[in-house]
Amino acid sequence: MALRDTFVLGGDLPVHRMGYGTMRLTGEGAWGEPPTGLVAAHAVLRKCVDLGINFIDTADAYGPQIAEDLIAEALHPYPAGLVIATKGGLTRQGPAKSKACGRPDYLQQQLELSLRRLKVERIDLYQLHRIDPTVPLADTLGALKDAQSQGKIRHIGLSEVTPVQIEEARKIVPIVSVQNRYNLVERKSESTLSYCEEHGLAFIPWYPINAGKLTRPSSDSASTNHPLEGLARDHGATIGQLSLAWLLHRSANIIPIPGTSSIEHLEENFAAAKLDVSDEDWDDIDLILDTQAS
Repeated sequence: MALRDTFVLGGDLPVHRMGYGTMRLTGEGAWGEPPTGLVAAHAVLRKCVDLGINFIDTADAYGPQIAEDLIAEALHPYPAGLVIATKGGLTRQGPAKSKACGRPDYLQQQLELSLRRLKVERIDLYQLHRIDPTVPLADTLGALKDAQSQGKIRHIGLSEVTPVQIEEARKIVPIVSVQNRYNLVERKSESTLSYCEEHGLAFIPWYPINAGKLTRPSSDSASTNHPLEGLARDHGATIGQLSLAWLLHRSANIIPIPGTSSIEHLEENFAAAKLDVSDEDWDDIDLILDTQAS
């Protein structure tokens, strides 16, 4: 698997299958200035472009608003081929506190603000951050459909949805991507991934490295290491790199978006796309995880 492998988003936007998520630039839910400072945050974003990453994921809720500002400050005017995806529809009441809001007027307002912060006339991929159960989905997505017809949105995606919800959404507006929590040890969205494969949608896993569970020792071992660490060492990789490589191996529709505020960690994540892991090793990984789950 190499970084040059691409997924054509929406049929017209080729993106490399190792993206970058900007949540950690804002302290993963913290308010105010990025934890590493503006200069360091800008440096990470510029390094993304230098490495060849051309898919950057963000949201108006990251910061809130800070991540979108950082992207424009660091990268505008944007290089050709760079795809920036943002999300709306999740309000922030404080650190780690959020609530879905799918009111058409709210989404229209937030879209305009995202356009302004990102300094663009059209957003390549605008994803509904969460479905609001208090608002008819036809009203929520109708607002995005109107914005798309006005040329303010190129493609529309969803986040944290089931196949049934995707089907309902696709009756209202074309959907090109789904962003659900999914990683090597959290696979509750398998059915959603299968739906995306069947219908040609991008599957963008957020939280693609579950560091806590991946570094936790097995229950029947006195070792402080996770059983996967041995396989990672055999490939000259970290367990995090192995988990990213697994995502790329798992499906050609997957576009991982690992986030970090460190250039060193960014380069480490990037290198995961170049790991050469045999089918036999992937079978061993699945066996280890299945054994732990049982």
